[in-house]
Amino acid sequence: MFKQIVLATAASALLAGAATAADLPRRAAPPVFVPVPVFTWTGFYLGANAGYAFSESDTIRTLGIGALQNNVNNNLRRPSVNVATEGFSAGGQAGYNYQFTPGSGVVVGLEADAQYTDLQRTRRETIFNPVFNPNVLTNTYRTELGFLGTVRGRIGYAFDRVLVYGTGGFAYGDVTRSVFFQTGAPLTYAGRRSQMETGYAYGGGIEYALPTESFLNFFKASAVTVKAEYLRYDLGSRNLLVASTGGPGIGYVSRFSTEGSIARAGVNYKFGSY
Repeated sequence: MFKQIVLATAASALLAGAATAADLPRRAAPPVFVPVPVFTWTGFYLGANAGYAFSESDTIRTLGIGALQNNVNNNLRRPSVNVATEGFSAGGQAGYNYQFTPGSGVVVGLEADAQYTDLQRTRRETIFNPVFNPNVLTNTYRTELGFLGTVRGRIGYAFDRVLVYGTGGFAYGDVTRSVFFQTGAPLTYAGRRSQMETGYAYGGGIEYALPTESFLNFFKASAVTVKAEYLRYDLGSRNLLVASTGGPGIGYVSRFSTEGSIARAGVNYKFGSY
């Protein structure tokens, strides 16, 4: 009898334990960790830019050949004329960046750009000094930079989505120069040259990568970046022969310098890595 009571008690305990375990909530599986992707500047990009261009130190310096130097000395043909220009610029760029460590780190790259530049100026002056010449003299100077292109290296440091960089390299541009000297009515000396000139450019800027879902990202790029940049360019100095067209002597030599600056803003569409 006692043995049956013990067995019945043990069976009841086992049944009660099983029922209690059935009432316990199931243990949920641990969440899967998905790392947030770290932004990197590595990848190809292309974009557009627009800004303000100016040349504060473009100067034409003139010397007379032989006896005509007397006209320069007497200020009938100006020895130095400033033809500073200003205007807008607009164009496009393409390049590639490589970031050594995603997130924050050193970024190196290569960029090529080309832009139209509204840099042109015509300066005309009338000189009458009968002590040295009884005629009314008219001097006309013109300079124009039709477009400017560069191929530059870039190096900077990225603070996640903010990139601060310096840049420098090769520059080229379509430069037109002309000088016309009149004595009375007829054109007595003339010189004109339009050609591609080469030199260098350098500068720096700051660039910010917008979120991928930005409304500007209509090309579905991996990132859209906006930048502000300053470039200084120098296409060198060249001599222009202002040759006689009927006046006495051989003529004059005018030396032009072509250098200036561009302050601009731009937008880039980055393709490739996140």
